[in-house]
Amino acid sequence: MKHRHPLWHLLLFRVRALVREPTALFWTFAFPLLTALILGLAFRARGLPELTVAVVEGPQAEVFAARLEASADLRAMRLPRAEAFDALRKGQAALVLVPGEPPDIFVDSLQPDGRTARLAVRDVLGQMHGGPERPEVREHPVRASGHRYIDFFIPGMLGYSLMSSGLWSVGMAIVGMRTGKLLRRLSATPMRHGHFLLSFVLWRCVQAVVEILFVLAFSWLVFDVRVSGSLVAFIVFGLMGSLCFGGLALLVASRARNPQMANGLTNLILLPMTILCGVFFPVDRFPAWLRGVARVLPLTALNDGLRGILLDGTPLVLLWRQLLVLSLWCAVSFAVSLRIFRWT
Repeated sequence: MKHRHPLWHLLLFRVRALVREPTALFWTFAFPLLTALILGLAFRARGLPELTVAVVEGPQAEVFAARLEASADLRAMRLPRAEAFDALRKGQAALVLVPGEPPDIFVDSLQPDGRTARLAVRDVLGQMHGGPERPEVREHPVRASGHRYIDFFIPGMLGYSLMSSGLWSVGMAIVGMRTGKLLRRLSATPMRHGHFLLSFVLWRCVQAVVEILFVLAFSWLVFDVRVSGSLVAFIVFGLMGSLCFGGLALLVASRARNPQMANGLTNLILLPMTILCGVFFPVDRFPAWLRGVARVLPLTALNDGLRGILLDGTPLVLLWRQLLVLSLWCAVSFAVSLRIFRWT
């Protein structure tokens, strides 16, 4: 019988290893499809070529909105002035148009769609003017803190950072101790596993305070992002989110036997929430049923709370829904972790 080349057996070994590892199959085939499906749902309603323009309500708002709607590339929504700029900040509108003689347009150059919307709106205004010369339009770059896309993005980025650093620093540290047989040695001491787990979470809270202050200082110095509400409330809310994700990290680490298993479970928590929970664009882009799912996830509650305090100065008492979501996730994850944790 003719023997096959050793290279053939080595390749066959790698194929069998992939097929026998469910997590590898999931991240190789299923996750890219799920990501494409979710992002497709998020942007399906708007369509790639269509840009939203917020028209400030006034005497000529209906005329301007009708002409913008007649364009294949634009969609208009009439809003009060404050709501129009709020839509621009949240990425729900690419540009704000204030009707008048001449009209005013406000655009944030950091928004990817802002420059494209500016050119499309100018074309529509030129058609309304009817003459060959370029119509007079007053352009105002949006630079004031609280009205830019960067003001929307920074709290979402901070929420993502608190989630990812909490999951990786707490979960992987405990799994590393288990792999190195250190947990087996600690099990021989009179220390309770509840105290052991709590020490990781408390240290994570200290790190979170430093992380929050660093991001705020950097954002203020580089982008002039300012906290409209209480700085103490902002830090407290961030700590609540850090506690929640620390609890989820303990849940992963309580039974994960090796770094590969912990890595797969951590990514299973982290990556879907990164897409669904409004880090880079508003949750409102999703269909209603998917928005309902996103609203009960802890990262959505954390991002909404941080944005409420930073952008609108919302007090903690008015963020009770977000605090309730974070508290429930935190309590359940800690309770289950204490119950299922094993030293070995």
